[in-house]
Amino acid sequence: MNTSSERFERAAQLTGRVIVRACETSDMEAIAALRSLPGVRRGTLTIGYRTAENMAGWFAKVPKSSINLCAELDGQLVGHAVLEPAVARRAHCAGLGLSVHDAWQGRGVGKILMSALIECADRSLGLRRLELTVFADNAPAIALYRRFGFVEEGRSRGYAMRDGMLADVLHMARLADAPSFAQH
Repeated sequence: MNTSSERFERAAQLTGRVIVRACETSDMEAIAALRSLPGVRRGTLTIGYRTAENMAGWFAKVPKSSINLCAELDGQLVGHAVLEPAVARRAHCAGLGLSVHDAWQGRGVGKILMSALIECADRSLGLRRLELTVFADNAPAIALYRRFGFVEEGRSRGYAMRDGMLADVLHMARLADAPSFAQH
């Protein structure tokens, strides 16, 4: 069993090595492969078994206001994250999604991607509310989200099909104070 200090040390080693960048059309094959991994399929609400063509079609339709991030380590895609700002009366909100390669789960990639999403939401977009939906039994993901200030707002029973059974999800959100005005 890994101690928390061992996990922190591994995460610290990754921090300087993982490159977080905007996703490109050329990443769609790697994202399709990531979404098809057993752990990603089981731990997220995404549908696996996508092809590069499926993902390219999805990527082409993503609203221009969305932020799609890829986490890369030594030239390999190890994570993908999406921030989807809402519109009109919900323009202060965004939904988010996160996937980490099975081989890299629990090693700090999710933390690195969440940090990038939160920084973008808070410091560039001025968003006040971030929302997500997570399987109720995904304890590592829930712990990550809580570390970033997300709280549980509700539970939906039988919300999604997983492993041939209906599974519960938690709805979590993070509220941020309004951005301050710069003083000149």
